[in-house]
Amino acid sequence: MVDQYINYLILEKGLSKNTIESYSRDISRYVEYLKQKGGKQISDADTPLILTYLISLRDGGLKARSTARHLVTLRGFYRYLVQEKIIKHDPARLIDLPKSGLKLPDVLSVSEIKLLLSVPDTQTPLGLRNAAMIELLYAAGLRVSELVNLKLLDINTEAGFVRVIGKGSKERIVPIGHYAQKRLGNYVKTALPQLLKGGVSHYLFVARAGKPMTRQGFWKLLKQYALQAGIAKKITPHSFRHSFASHLLEGGADLRAVQVMLGHADIATTQIYTHVAREHLKQMHAKYHPRG
Repeated sequence: MVDQYINYLILEKGLSKNTIESYSRDISRYVEYLKQKGGKQISDADTPLILTYLISLRDGGLKARSTARHLVTLRGFYRYLVQEKIIKHDPARLIDLPKSGLKLPDVLSVSEIKLLLSVPDTQTPLGLRNAAMIELLYAAGLRVSELVNLKLLDINTEAGFVRVIGKGSKERIVPIGHYAQKRLGNYVKTALPQLLKGGVSHYLFVARAGKPMTRQGFWKLLKQYALQAGIAKKITPHSFRHSFASHLLEGGADLRAVQVMLGHADIATTQIYTHVAREHLKQMHAKYHPRG
């Protein structure tokens, strides 16, 4: 059953290698738990048993968000088994995701993003590169892996869009605004040739010897800039993706449009940001309304 499901995720869903590995680990852990419960089969499980399993994960020190991810994995697995008529009933269907499991990292305010962008020394090639990376990360809501793997041919600063290869090798086109267009244009014309020192690279953002910038290298830079900017929030490259989605929805953007730009296969994944946007509006109401 597990092998069939994993093959389905690879061949039909086209999920990325990292996602497949994550799902495989989650299901393997669940299967081990069933063995400990008297050798129960996957098809024997009922809703109380799955709830007990989730409680055991929590009691074992797993954080709420990770526990929620395990539930998402099991819901997808059992939904597939019912769909393929391997089992009759879905024991995970009625279990809701815990609200705490939907908590996102801190979303940056627009002023905090401006503050971060003011830190890189744009008089130097490296500073221009770093500012362009931060600007594009926020402008297009990219994953850091997508950002560092961008090729020169993937951007069009005149038309204002970037071509992104996301999870499962799925391609999407994301528009970028004039701030990102200007920064990228300056970087490509002035800083990139200096960083390459006469060499050639297909990659947009390069480090030493024309090699692509690494995820770890960029994360390290971001931490340094956050420290220099005096921002106390825990900032990761993914914070900019969360900020991108939250700011769009707060500004009135259509949920499906945000889904397409983020590259989410399922709109349910994008809906988490409506929760964040609502919470933000409630806070603003409570703070500024005379009877809030």
